Amino acid sequence: MRKGLSSFNLVSAALGLAFLYLPIAILVIYSFNASRLVTVWGGWSLAWYRELLADGAMLESAWVSVRVALVSATAATILGTLAAVALARGGRFRGRLLFTGLLYAPLVMPEVITGLALLLLFVAIGLDRGFWTITIAHTSVTLCFVAVVVESRLLTFDRSLEEAAMDLGAPPLRSFLLVILPLIWPAIAAGFLLAFTLSLDDLVIASFTTGPGATTLPIRIYSEVRLGVKPEINAICTLMIVLVALGVIAAAVLNRGRASRRAEAVDLTAKL
Repeated sequence: MRKGLSSFNLVSAALGLAFLYLPIAILVIYSFNASRLVTVWGGWSLAWYRELLADGAMLESAWVSVRVALVSATAATILGTLAAVALARGGRFRGRLLFTGLLYAPLVMPEVITGLALLLLFVAIGLDRGFWTITIAHTSVTLCFVAVVVESRLLTFDRSLEEAAMDLGAPPLRSFLLVILPLIWPAIAAGFLLAFTLSLDDLVIASFTTGPGATTLPIRIYSEVRLGVKPEINAICTLMIVLVALGVIAAAVLNRGRASRRAEAVDLTAKL
């Protein structure tokens, strides 16, 4: 019985991984296709990467997307972490229910409604649409994801460490910066990566809040795909996949290094 269940689980996992990653693998392989037809294999070539380097509009859109993702993810990480601290440590303050509802609303609200609401807001206040309107919109949407990730870590945090620091004379801000922040840093990093990826991938909200000179990569790809898929699109998508993968790997390596150093410090303390 266990063998049968094990085989079933293995097949299910294999099918799930194939469903998720096989299209990405095909896209990466066809980015090296020598044929101009994206559905016909013509041998291995780097021609479309060279074509991509000469496509100024596509590169500019990719640079806009990266800048928007970096700025919005940084702002969302700071604001989302502060919101998580308020929810996890603020107790039952007045307006908590309203604050929680407003914070988590973008998680369940359709992106079309969010994008339209932000568009009406920017028009009402007379703010010209462009780079900063996209950044504000992405920050507003992604900070709730950061708050969820960080709050889940704070709820399982051992508060006796913070209380010990305060008993030793550390003020609340100093105990937060020196005790809590280093311990919840992996959750903050995970929230940043999630916000960065969501901003980099967004099409709907960016299409409502964009303006002249601020065309993001998803909007550029969508506008060109309607006229036919070009091989350069496979190349730029492959580069973005590599960029995100390197970020995830770097974060994993840093977290593992911090965990190993923490374990060594605990062992040294136990020996002393």
